[in-house]
Amino acid sequence: MAASLLPALALTAVPGRRHHTVELAQRIEAAGFSGIYCPSFGDAMGLCLAVATATTTLELGTAIQPIYLQHPQALAMQASLLHEISNERFRLGIGVTHGPVHNRLGVSVGKPLADTRAYVEAMHEAAETVGPLPPITLATLRDKMAHLAAETSEGAVWANAARSRMTHSVSVLQTAGADNDFFIGNMIPTVIDDDREAGAARNRKTLTGYVALPNYRNYWSDAGYEEEMAAAEAALAAKDSEALTKAMSDRWLSDCTLYGSVGEVSEGVQAWVDAGVGTPILVPSSTSGGQMKAFEEIFAAF
Repeated sequence: MAASLLPALALTAVPGRRHHTVELAQRIEAAGFSGIYCPSFGDAMGLCLAVATATTTLELGTAIQPIYLQHPQALAMQASLLHEISNERFRLGIGVTHGPVHNRLGVSVGKPLADTRAYVEAMHEAAETVGPLPPITLATLRDKMAHLAAETSEGAVWANAARSRMTHSVSVLQTAGADNDFFIGNMIPTVIDDDREAGAARNRKTLTGYVALPNYRNYWSDAGYEEEMAAAEAALAAKDSEALTKAMSDRWLSDCTLYGSVGEVSEGVQAWVDAGVGTPILVPSSTSGGQMKAFEEIFAAF
C-alpha cells in the first residue's frame, strides 16, 4: 500500500481529440506520474489499449468497466490481450456503475454483490481458454463491497470517497484479508486555482450528479455527513438547485475533493496517502478551460 512519488491521473478520450489524448498519455508517462486510469464513460478498454501501445513503463487501468454491459468471457478476452500487450502493466477495474446509466441503456441488473462475485468467477473460468488475466480491482464504496473486493480481487478503487472515512474502509479490507500488495485507489476531483471559491464551485458542479445518487448519499451519511445528505435529498425532491448547492458544505467538499493552490493540492494528495490510499487518482478539471487546460495546470503543479 506504499505510495508512488507522484499520483496517478484519470484520462478520457472524446471524439475528435483521441490522437491528442494518446499524446497526452505519453506526456503523463514522461512527467513521472504513477499511472493512468480510464473512467467508464467512453471506451475505457480501447483507450487503455491505445495507451499501452504508446507507452512503455506507465501503469494503466480501467476505473471502471461496467459489468452489466459486457459478457464476462468477452471482457476476459480483452483483458488478457491488454495484460499481454502492456507487458503486465494493465489493471482491470470493474464495477456495477450507476442506476441512471442502466436506465438510459435499458440494462437489467440484479444484486450488485452477488453479480460482481459471479462475474469475477466467470472471468477466471474464461482465463483457462483466453489466457492469463491482469489483476482485477473492484469499484468500491461501502463496507460490503470493500469486503468482497478483498475476498475476490487484487484491489479496490473508490470514486469521490471521503478521506475521513478511509481509515475505516482500509480496516475493512485488512479484516477481509487484503495484504500489503493490495491495490487501494481513489478517483479525486481536483482543481488547481489560487481562488479557492472558484475551485470549490467547480468541484461542486462535478459532484452534483453523484449527490443525486442514493448509494452515494448513503455512503456519505455513513461517513458523518448525515445533515448534508438529508438537506441534499430534500433539495432534490423540491428540485431546488440553489438549496442543493448549499447542502454541499465546505467541510464535506474538502473531505471528498482537492482544490486550491498548488501547495494545498499537494498537501491534500499526501493526506490521502496518509489515510491509506496508495494510489490517489486525480481527476483534473479547470475553472478556466477544458480537459487539456486542466492537465496543463496539473503538469505545472507537479
